[in-house]
Amino acid sequence: MRSFESVMKLIAMGAIAVLASTSCTVAQQGGKYWAPNEQSATHRANDVRKSERPRASVETRKRSAFARMHNPATPKEKEHHLILQVNSNDPAAMNLTLNNATNVSDYYKGLGEKVKIEVVTFGPGLHMLREDTSPVKARIEEMALSSPDVSFKACGNTQEKMQKAENKSIPILKQAEVVKSGVVRVMELQEKGWSYVKP
Repeated sequence: MRSFESVMKLIAMGAIAVLASTSCTVAQQGGKYWAPNEQSATHRANDVRKSERPRASVETRKRSAFARMHNPATPKEKEHHLILQVNSNDPAAMNLTLNNATNVSDYYKGLGEKVKIEVVTFGPGLHMLREDTSPVKARIEEMALSSPDVSFKACGNTQEKMQKAENKSIPILKQAEVVKSGVVRVMELQEKGWSYVKP
């Protein structure tokens, strides 16, 4: 019986000694119980990545399938935007502008895509949209009916200057809209990403 108690005391003392030495070692290492070397950390990171890879791809597939099921709307189709500038009183340039507008409109209609075309006139180019002097008045009237994606803008600043210079009211075609400044209109549309062409 005494020998059993002696053995138990020895075991208890040995356990206390081991715990004490471990505590001292931990204290010396600044509280770190185990510091893995770089190689073991790299292996563990690779193992984690490998184990997560298949799960992530399965989850991604599930999410995309779920999104397709619950969001049947098709992606928004691209809309094209074009500015055509006219700033000269040249019937050939005006006709070329209208040809360009018609060609671009027809091209995207053929593809089934949307397009917006804006013809902006200022300076001497305002004659294109003047009721009393436009050499392309009939074509503009026809285009307003056949190509609603083409619009016309007349510079209000130019209109005012022409009214003062000619001492009369300057009528603008009803198919056109007067804007404060033709140049500013071109700038603002370009800032929104519209493509710019001066025929």
